Amino acid sequence: MQPTDRLTALFGRSAPLAQVRRAAFMDGVRSFTPALIATAAWGLVTGVATMRTLLHLGQALAMTGFVFAGSAQLAALPLIAADAPVWVILLTATIVNLRFVIFSAGLQSYFRHLSLARRLLLGYLTSDLGYLLALRRWGGAQGAPASTEQVWFFLGISFANWVTWQTMSVAGILMAGQIPPSWGMEFIGVLALITLVVPSLTDVPSIVGVLVAACLAVFARGLPLKLSVLVAVLAGVAAAIGTELARERQEHRP
Repeated sequence: MQPTDRLTALFGRSAPLAQVRRAAFMDGVRSFTPALIATAAWGLVTGVATMRTLLHLGQALAMTGFVFAGSAQLAALPLIAADAPVWVILLTATIVNLRFVIFSAGLQSYFRHLSLARRLLLGYLTSDLGYLLALRRWGGAQGAPASTEQVWFFLGISFANWVTWQTMSVAGILMAGQIPPSWGMEFIGVLALITLVVPSLTDVPSIVGVLVAACLAVFARGLPLKLSVLVAVLAGVAAAIGTELARERQEHRP
């Protein structure tokens, strides 16, 4: 099928095609179900943390809706609370979210035939879990432009993730004043994050990067302006890249 024909099929209005899209969308929603509890807990904790960082209600709701990146939010919040310079906050959030460049590269071959508006929407909805589930379903390799089923499967995963995150994050924002700090919500968030991160550690470079970042975050926790997060992320990325380069040199060594 040529790209033009595929676009016509993708956005056509025939009843059978509508059924195909609906079935693929619901398949994506069902595929997200195993991560529902962890995502909900992570969103709740992020919402509570956002509201406790001296942001008012409107700012907290806007951050949840526009940023839609829990790790970047939680990395930025301590810096906001510490009155860090804006450039430090933005740099930290950018570095934490650099993984989405990799996600975009992995999805580019599937969605390159779509219009800019649709690609921007998919980019906004893309998450760690959605990327992993989609690539696992599609074989993990660069492929041909996505079929109708693939596009709507990805939308199903992304929509389920977005609704769960936004619902629980807003709930955390609204209930932040009623949840005592003694409940240890931060620990629940850590557990939820672990359940989301661990399945993505599928190769040596990613494992090395996570271990380096985790250790350095602990050892550098005394740095001013909560810069331990930024330092840990940079070190983790450098360690992962270094490991990958070393492995490639080893493979090409005669």
